[in-house]
Amino acid sequence: MERGKKAEVKEKWWGMAVEILKEYALGDMKARYLKDKEQGQVGLLLLPAGYDGIEQEKNQKTDSLVQIMAAGDIYNEAYAMGTSMRDGETVRRLRFAEQSETDREGEKCIQTVLRDDRGYQVTHYLVWRHGARYVRIFCEFVNLGNEMAQLEMFESFSLGGISPYTAQDGAETLQIYRLRSVWSQEGRLEALPVEDLQLEPAWEPHAVRCEKFGQAGSMPVNRFFPFAAVEDTEHHVFWGAQIAHPASWQIELYRKDDGFCMSGGLADRDFGHWMKHVGPKEAFRTPEAIVSVAHTDSIDIFTGRLTSAAQEALEKAPKPERELPIVFNEYCTTWGNPSHENISAIVEKIKGKGFGYFVIDCGWFKEEGVPWDISMGDYEVSPQLFPKGLDKTVSLIRKAGMVPGIWFEIETVGRASRAYQMEKHLLHKDGKTLTSYFRRFWDMRDPWVEQYLTDKVIGTLKKYGFGYMKIDYNETIGIGCDGAESLGEGLRQNMEKSQEFIEKTKREIPGIVLENCASGGHRLEPSLMGQMSMASFSDAHECEEIPIIAANLHRAIHPAQSQIWAVIREADSRKRIAYSVINTFLGRMCISGDVVGLSEGQWEVIENGMAFYKKIVPVIARGQSYRFGPKIRSARHPKGWQGLVRIGADGDDAYAVIHLFDGELPEQIALKLPKGQRYKIEEVFSDTPETAEIKDGVLYYRPMENRKALAIRMKAC
Repeated sequence: MERGKKAEVKEKWWGMAVEILKEYALGDMKARYLKDKEQGQVGLLLLPAGYDGIEQEKNQKTDSLVQIMAAGDIYNEAYAMGTSMRDGETVRRLRFAEQSETDREGEKCIQTVLRDDRGYQVTHYLVWRHGARYVRIFCEFVNLGNEMAQLEMFESFSLGGISPYTAQDGAETLQIYRLRSVWSQEGRLEALPVEDLQLEPAWEPHAVRCEKFGQAGSMPVNRFFPFAAVEDTEHHVFWGAQIAHPASWQIELYRKDDGFCMSGGLADRDFGHWMKHVGPKEAFRTPEAIVSVAHTDSIDIFTGRLTSAAQEALEKAPKPERELPIVFNEYCTTWGNPSHENISAIVEKIKGKGFGYFVIDCGWFKEEGVPWDISMGDYEVSPQLFPKGLDKTVSLIRKAGMVPGIWFEIETVGRASRAYQMEKHLLHKDGKTLTSYFRRFWDMRDPWVEQYLTDKVIGTLKKYGFGYMKIDYNETIGIGCDGAESLGEGLRQNMEKSQEFIEKTKREIPGIVLENCASGGHRLEPSLMGQMSMASFSDAHECEEIPIIAANLHRAIHPAQSQIWAVIREADSRKRIAYSVINTFLGRMCISGDVVGLSEGQWEVIENGMAFYKKIVPVIARGQSYRFGPKIRSARHPKGWQGLVRIGADGDDAYAVIHLFDGELPEQIALKLPKGQRYKIEEVFSDTPETAEIKDGVLYYRPMENRKALAIRMKAC
């Protein structure tokens, strides 16, 4: 292809003439819209601006930038049914109608409108914030016809023609990246050649190849993060996306010919039991996808582009959040049994040490003899735990200079609560109350439930003057619930109302700091992260694998939003305490544990670590992370070592965190410092005096013992 040509493109795209509809500059990216002149379909190609790779002639069709399927339409051929709903009759009937561009308030929005002869209209939106390294993409369906439209698939984005620089099908050059996730081991990076997923075309472009993955339920990071990337390893170009949705989602890696396509959004009827009825003159909009392309040889740099979208929310966060205050959470101190007595002892011990938030975690409501994890939902302050009232405890926290916080599991009820019996206000499936082993779920669409939670949750926050709320969520609804045209749509509506309640809380209590928790890290997706200040990174509170998980999450969420626990025990050595504290340098610092009984020597390590953390806050808040070290196969029994370097946005400040696990120690650890900048070491923090050196742009450290951590603060020179 002749680069930059705006007229007809003479390519072998299955013998059809293709033209460049328009090309838009988007910072270091460009969006090229391609129109199939014969079929009228429009495709979208994202390319790295300024990259001089030669685009190759390929046997590939124009892949529609909109992927939608209406019930009753003809499905795609060649064994697609049950595998993928892409490229069916609904897509093939849509024709290009118009395209427009608006540029205001620092944002460029490109709207591409497609229509068919039934009155189905789909508008594809691509939004770019000036200076951003990503775009946001979503689609809207409008039924301009006279009959009900029944959608069974409608994805947020679709990129076709990925890897235009490789010859033919790009054999042995394309690699897929995914982030796997299970409880307390979130974010494990998976890198696979497309051939391992059988995503290379056949001898004839006939049968559909598709790897569809995602999750069904209300825990969007259960099994996978809503993320995928494709790398052209020969030309060092990445394409990838995150789905911003708190419920069932899917991503499809798809091909039939030399072209390679990636799309995703809501889980469809096959994958997530989703159907949506859209009546005449009605509309439906998909969730957003955060999408990017980059010419780089680093998956860390590429994922940093996607997670930088969190800056939009961070800029609007409550004012105290700009300093990333240190959190004290008493959960691993009292284990679900907080009281005025034990909180008073904790506050007396930690006041004046530099903590910004004090969070009263679960159990403040429990009745005597009833565990907290089966009694949530009624939310009456326990008179046994707080005999003088909760206001006395909150006042104590404020007088000690900390913002008081409290735990709620808003959307669920425990089997020992009175709320558990309010079945007409709870979710149902197949006409029966939807019940997990311990919990049931409020129907968040029910106006009665909204008022109940307004009284119980927002009312409690206001009454006692809480400035912080930890929002927990400890079970998944599964494929969905009754009350809509499909189980999946019931789930989507319910989670939409949950997010609306979060926004209501923020309106009612301006400046409140919100923490996103779901058994630790099961809700680390962009839409919920955009509503809240930070998230519990994991339920791995005291584990040796904490730094592995915390470093994993740099590829999934912004570290300024990743709250990492350092649980300190009386029996901990200085070495173990330093290890735990240094873990938190990989995100937001949260302290818990046996703080009342710690010695002065133990506190010295903690306080030195707190001082170090405060110095690196600007780099945590704005920077780029780079991970080093051998592959760690077992998270539970880690061997080897791990290093993470984070460079500040301006390149002047940086820090490194190194962890040693079990196994044979390397003679020397070498971390090549990025950015081509020269640095000098300002400070090294560990349990004992440690030395490191920088030589020719490489940070060197000679380890002497296993199960040790150190942090190194650097400055440009």
